[in-house]
Amino acid sequence: MPKIVGVELTGSLKPWVAAKDVILELLRRYTVKGGVGKVFEYYGEGVKTLSVPERATITNMGAELGATASIFPSDNITRKFFKQQNRISDWSELQADSNADYDETIHIELDLLEPLIAAPSSPDNVKKVADVAGTSVQQVIIGSCTNSSYKDLMVAAHVLKRHKIHPDLSLHITPGSKQVIETLVRDGGFAGMVSAGARIGEPCCDGCIGMGSAPATDTVSVRSFNRNWKGRSGTPDDRVYLASVETCIAAAVRGELTDPRELGMYPEVPLPKRFAINDSMILPPNKQPETVKIIRGPNIKPLPEKQPLSEEVSGEVLIKLADNISTDAIIPAGAKILPLRSNIPAISEYVFHQVDPLFSKRAIEKNGGYIVGGENYGQGSSREHAALAPMYLGVSAIIAKSFARIHQANLINFGILPLEFENSEDYTTIEEGTRIVIPGIIDQLKGDTNKIKAVIDNIKTITLVHNYSPRQEKILLSGGLLNYTKISG
Repeated sequence: MPKIVGVELTGSLKPWVAAKDVILELLRRYTVKGGVGKVFEYYGEGVKTLSVPERATITNMGAELGATASIFPSDNITRKFFKQQNRISDWSELQADSNADYDETIHIELDLLEPLIAAPSSPDNVKKVADVAGTSVQQVIIGSCTNSSYKDLMVAAHVLKRHKIHPDLSLHITPGSKQVIETLVRDGGFAGMVSAGARIGEPCCDGCIGMGSAPATDTVSVRSFNRNWKGRSGTPDDRVYLASVETCIAAAVRGELTDPRELGMYPEVPLPKRFAINDSMILPPNKQPETVKIIRGPNIKPLPEKQPLSEEVSGEVLIKLADNISTDAIIPAGAKILPLRSNIPAISEYVFHQVDPLFSKRAIEKNGGYIVGGENYGQGSSREHAALAPMYLGVSAIIAKSFARIHQANLINFGILPLEFENSEDYTTIEEGTRIVIPGIIDQLKGDTNKIKAVIDNIKTITLVHNYSPRQEKILLSGGLLNYTKISG
């Protein structure tokens, strides 16, 4: 059971201060590993002042805290949003019990927040925008899954009616969905952005994963995204800042990092009574699926199979890593690598490519083995290839001080054992090349405790621990979720 952190929100955000600043404030306080093993539940009078898209921005970046989940109540604000989507019949109220208590509590006075920004190259490197104001900016991108709602883009559109884009930079805008685009066109926001010189992309990850809009060498890019690890943008020496749409658009018109409160009157952007509803491109499942022909090009290979768990897991430590290893460090982003997502043999050649370019070759030569990590291993996006590619290389277990929740689940789904040190000092005694044997792993998993005994270099026995559910134990014994699903029917 994760710990529950109650985040009490009081007051309301001042003009030019955004929901993005709420989650950046939490990252400033907690860091990217402060939420590991925790659920963040938001409550308080301040919750009622936040729209559904604003709440989505905050919960989206809960992953950056390492959190298991982030929860807002379903209330009248949610009900209004469902009505705007013509889905009022789908709404139901969900609230915490009146006597709910929390393992931890934290208070954020929304009135006291000011514009914040995450400086390169971590989401928790948070500073006041005022403290870094004046930094020259060469690129601004607004959008991604974090800040690409109708309101986000209409705020940008209103500012661009009063100001032109600075000539020394480029502004890219990635709408969040086809619906956002259609509603912007209907309400007049789209044309103004185009006229101001913004480059409009399709709804996609784009620059966030380095599949477009890569910044120029050694330049500053300010983005309303959720992650800014070095090289994620597609440019190895990038300098990416994360900020609200308000701070992004201020940089776009001034050409430098600027406190958006300097732009004057905050534009009022009322949400529409109805969003543009057009589901014409959603195709229902074929009623005769056996007649569907799946076309696979030469870069699409079958999914590698994983065998059920063997009686003994043994091998060498292939690599030893520090804290906060992200899924980007495991499988890099960018236009060179991500097109190989459906070709696991090819993409596996890039596992830990930025950390140790020889890792993949070593893993093949050693017939797989172990990975050892520090705190918060696998932080960031869910990117299942960060588990799938190591599985293909023969990695049988990953031992770390702690795991990011989503990545831990992905490892289990692909039959890799995520295990934690019971005594963190054991981490210091293991190096690359250390041989580890876990004897009788099947019986150990089926035992009455969550402890696993492992033998180090045939000399020392250490204790590892896990927090698998009974279902996850069965998945691991089967060799992964696909095998388990086939067996269980």
